Amino acid sequence: MTTGAKKFREILGSGEFIVSPGVYDGYTIRLVEDAGFKTACTSGAAISNALLGIADIGVMGLTENVNHCRNLARSVSIPLTADADNGYGNPVNVYHTVRMFEEAGVAGINLEDQVSPKRCGHMPGKAVVKPAEMVKKIEAACMARRDDDFVIIARTDSLAMEGIEGAVKRARAYAKAGADMIFPDAVRNEDDIKRIVDAAGIPVTINMGFGIRHRPTTPLIPLPRLKEIGVRRISLPRMLPAAAIHAMKTALSVMREVAETGVPVNREDLLVGIEDIMAVMDYEEMRALEKKLTTFDVDAVFE
Repeated sequence: MTTGAKKFREILGSGEFIVSPGVYDGYTIRLVEDAGFKTACTSGAAISNALLGIADIGVMGLTENVNHCRNLARSVSIPLTADADNGYGNPVNVYHTVRMFEEAGVAGINLEDQVSPKRCGHMPGKAVVKPAEMVKKIEAACMARRDDDFVIIARTDSLAMEGIEGAVKRARAYAKAGADMIFPDAVRNEDDIKRIVDAAGIPVTINMGFGIRHRPTTPLIPLPRLKEIGVRRISLPRMLPAAAIHAMKTALSVMREVAETGVPVNREDLLVGIEDIMAVMDYEEMRALEKKLTTFDVDAVFE
């Protein structure tokens, strides 16, 4: 059986520009696969927001994250990379973190150089560990993986504190330590991206956030331009949560109005039908399996 890690390596090795929407639950990852995307990535922030109902400030633990990612990875056939935050401790912790995520069936992990407790990469107040400590974490991650195809994505949040020069030095060091991809978060402009691409010598992935809407941090850069300057993958961690929140706020507003006025409405423009929900979650496959496994001839057993 071809693993998710093997599939991701094959896509990466093909030279294809990779677009990985961020997912956080069964609906989002199935919709990403149904839409034809070849990979997905978890958003640690979105999982923390959705599961715990709080900001992404490092409260979500390793076991919560791994268990959730296991459920996501097994529900689709496309490879899924996971956000492993800062590895949940020192290099020894990172070793076990990698083992657990690999056993969960994901294709690889993001490993960031923030101190604990970490926070969303686009929030103020971040701090990073010394480069030497992150190098040891990357070495531990590479040592821990049993499958060489399992991808170690080294994320650096150093731009905000050390500027582009510091981020470039870290990218070189992380690549030398064995990282498979470099992920500079909260990049400020095209020049930052190009300098890191040129320095890294390995594939670079960029967080494009909403993907189809501007935000205050990383600018919304056209995909052809990102490809031109050498980016190999983009992640879209905030696109689906933002779309879902927009749709849910609209539906709730309409429902509140209906509750107050008592006037019924049928807003098919706002909501999919139950058949669409069942299609996303593949109820037909479940019914076929039920028919195959629960229909039997009692008399035939004794023939």
